[in-house]
Order: sequence, then structure tokens, then C-alpha cells
Amino acid sequence: MSAVQNVAILGATGSIGRSTLDVIARHPDRWRAFALTAHTQSEELFALCARHRPALAVLTDETHARSLRARVREAGLPTRVLAGAAALVEAAVDPAVDAVMAAIVGAAGLAPTLAAARAGKRLLLANKEALVMAGPIFMRAVAAGGALLLPIDSEHNAVFQCLPPRARGLAACGVRRIVLTGSGGPFRTRPLAQLALVTPDEACAHPTWRMGRKISVDSATMMNKGLEIIEAQWLFGAPASQIEVLLHPQSVVHSMVEYLDGSVIAQLGNPDMRTPIAQGLAYPDRVAAGVDSLDLARLRELTFEAPDFNRFRALPLAYEVLAAGGTAPALFNAANEVAVAAFLAGGLAFPRITEVIEATLARIAPTSVDSLEDVLEADRAARAAASGILPLKLTTAA
Repeated sequence: MSAVQNVAILGATGSIGRSTLDVIARHPDRWRAFALTAHTQSEELFALCARHRPALAVLTDETHARSLRARVREAGLPTRVLAGAAALVEAAVDPAVDAVMAAIVGAAGLAPTLAAARAGKRLLLANKEALVMAGPIFMRAVAAGGALLLPIDSEHNAVFQCLPPRARGLAACGVRRIVLTGSGGPFRTRPLAQLALVTPDEACAHPTWRMGRKISVDSATMMNKGLEIIEAQWLFGAPASQIEVLLHPQSVVHSMVEYLDGSVIAQLGNPDMRTPIAQGLAYPDRVAAGVDSLDLARLRELTFEAPDFNRFRALPLAYEVLAAGGTAPALFNAANEVAVAAFLAGGLAFPRITEVIEATLARIAPTSVDSLEDVLEADRAARAAASGILPLKLTTAA
């Protein structure tokens, strides 16, 4: 990269957004934070605007945007403030933007991420749901727009780093399987009978990663790994039979690729999202990310174990959803978002998160995906069904 690259960060106030800003701030000669977006966090976004002085800031709500606009004007910042879903898309496709960090959690990030793909941006994908909900549509948009798609989830970024550059299909590369690793979250060994007493704060206390609350709960249920299985199929053209999951509590080996000759290539590093973010921003170059060196001499052990599908029901459900295809992944994702929100609000016991998902999938048959409206309709239907299931007396799996 010769000139300074403009970066739009969709979801700037979240953990991925802040880590991206940290990497950018370390390399002002390479990148500039051009556009920052958030949901309704006007105070947090103002602080980021004051520090990084972006050209554009977007909030989803006009009331919060009005407050931010006044603060920006008073501070004399060179930032234009917009509001609404259309403004998120505008930030993603602005002609001045070179790279887009797609880090809005959940289905809300789908439209601007798709728009960035169609606009041919360097697209750093941290939003699982874009591929999970609308895989075929999203990949067609990437191809049509000529976007450079770079996975930022630590697991998929690790797989990307373990594959040959510009790999064209796993078979052509001699790949036998992809192994996604996961820590197992904070309840990997807790007795099943005790999981009904888990609090939201406990579920959000991840043993190795610092993440947002929704993603932390997904890690505790291993729903995040279920979504990653679906995502891996689209990113790497891998059938379900070539995608495996291993529990790795130390979170040092971020994923592995096994080749036909018996070689297994793994990507290791300290659990810090600035590593995959820096890799995606600079690709094919490498830059310092502010991450400590991995001290292998001080590591006591690296352990791996097969996941218990009875404990982590989201994993077998993900394989079932992958086999069903069509709108099944969108139904799967939407039901989870509703159930996790209910759990975080104190209205649902932890083990019942996956029960709500299973019950939702049982109520709605998947259909084919021919358009974005098919995906959005499935999302709406699953949210309505899951919301209707929440008050029911569900049998705890424990």
C-alpha cells in the first residue's frame, strides 16, 4: 500500500471495532478511520470521533444522531453525522472508502455488508451472520463486485493463513479437513444439572477472550462454533464432512488445516483479535498489531478434545442446518438471537437457549433462497416463532 487507505468500521464501539481502531492508530501512514458507525451509543461514538476525527459517523437512531451531531458541532470536529439503515449502507459504499470492517453483530449487519461486497471493497468480515443467513447471495455479491473477502473471525482467519495464497478450492490444494478450534467457554466442565442456575454475567465471563455479551453467550453455548461451521462452508468451499470442531481451552491454536500427505498446519498466537484484524488490513503484508509475542517456553500444555454434542447442542444442530440448506441457517441464526437476548434480559434459563432454537426449527420448514427477501422473511418468521416459544414451559436438557 502506497497511499493512506480509508477504512469504514461498521460497529465501531464494539470490541472488534475498538481493536480495529487500535491497529489503525498504530499505523497512521497506512490507514485512516474514515467512517465509524454504532447502534445507539452516541456517547461512545462521540469519544471515538474526538480521538480519530472521521469524515463520517452513523447511528441507527435519529434521536441519538441529533445528540451526536450537536456534540460534534460544539467540538468543531470535521465529522458529518447521519442516521438510519440507509446511512449504514452509505458509509459502506462511499467512494472514498478502501476497506470495510464488517463488525455489526447479528442480522443488522447484513445489508451494509452486502453493499460493501457489491461495491468491490476490501471486506474484512467479522460479521458471521452475513454468510450464515445469506451465503449464496453474499458470495455472488462478492464475485460480482470483485470484492476482496478476508475473514476476521480468529478461526477462519487462521484457516485462511494455513491455506496456500489464492487457494482455489480445497481439493486442488490437497486439503483433507479443516479443524476449527473453540475454548468451550466458561462451562466446559460444569455439571449439566447446574447450568440452569447460570447468570448472564457468568456466561459473559469468557476464560480467554474479551468479547461483547452476545458473542460471549454464543461461545458459552458453542453456537458461535455452529455458525462458524456454516460460515466455513461458504468461505472455503468445504463440505460438512471436511469441517470438524475440537475443544482447545488454551485458545492458542486458533484453527488447523490437515493435508492429504498427513501434514497439519496450525496458526498459533495469543488470544487477541488485533492479530487477525492486522492481517486482514495489511494482507498480503504483515504489520505490528500491538500483540505480545507468544512465549512457547512458558506454555504448560496445549490440549484438545472432541466436543460433547449433548452438552453443546448447537453443534449437531449446525450440521443439520447445513444439510438442510436454503433458509435453514437464517432460521437458526434468528432463533438464537431471540433466545440469547431473552437470556441476557433474565427471562430465559441458560440451557433453554438451544431448546428455543430447536423448537423454532421444528416449527418452520426451510425454503430455497432465491433473493434477499427470502432470507429476510425467514429471519422475520423465526423471530416471531422464537418469541412465541419463550413463555412456554420447556424441558431442561439437564
